[in-house]
Amino acid sequence: MRSSLKTWALPALVLLGLLAGWELLVRAAEIPAYTLPAPSLVAQTLVAHFGSLAGSWWVTVKITAGALALACAGGVLIAAAFALSPTLERALFPVAVVLQVTPIVAVAPLILIYVHSTTAALLLCAWIVAFFPILSNTVIGLRAADANLRDLFRLYRATPWQRLRLLRLPAALPYFVAGLKISGGLSLIGAVTAEMVAGAAGRETGLASRILEASFRTETPKMFAALTLLVLTGVGIFALFNALSAWLLGSWHASESTRPD
Repeated sequence: MRSSLKTWALPALVLLGLLAGWELLVRAAEIPAYTLPAPSLVAQTLVAHFGSLAGSWWVTVKITAGALALACAGGVLIAAAFALSPTLERALFPVAVVLQVTPIVAVAPLILIYVHSTTAALLLCAWIVAFFPILSNTVIGLRAADANLRDLFRLYRATPWQRLRLLRLPAALPYFVAGLKISGGLSLIGAVTAEMVAGAAGRETGLASRILEASFRTETPKMFAALTLLVLTGVGIFALFNALSAWLLGSWHASESTRPD
């Protein structure tokens, strides 16, 4: 219990200090709300408009979760195929790299043109952003199996599928979880970016569209309120996968060890 309090006390104090400094700065400098609203005003705006923002938040969450699920399924399956067939990896891995380095802001308008379903287009945009970290980390993890254990499996004439299932996949689990933490935030970023492109035409009602709508009306406190929901969502995603990592790896992997150095 004390360890948990120590872990959370310092970050909480830093965050409260930053918010208090922000509040004091706005009040002391008499900064108008349309330029920089105080945290207290942002909180009031969030409470006042929570009903309308909650529906938009749910749209964003569904796109984020769907894209992350597709990235996990696709990344793990393709990484496993790469592990079983190095030739396939050499042929297709450059395609994954191309997807990774292509700016989503540049291709999102094209995807929205070519894909008739707006929801499917948004999912595809978010998936493109979230896919590569899962694939790359899992591929590295599948290669990270102990060389002595690999030799032992060959000695006992294990099949490629047995080596994958019993040796490589357990070795890749810490790497997959690390990729999951990265892709969780990236899927939210991809969803918001795609929503902004689609929301400019008024076709979606995600939080990004609410931010654009508020910016057009110079409703800066509402923009900050929507942004606060996005930030809290991202923090929640990271905390969820951090807890998942501790649950999956805490009893056996060094990355989740609580012993001091």
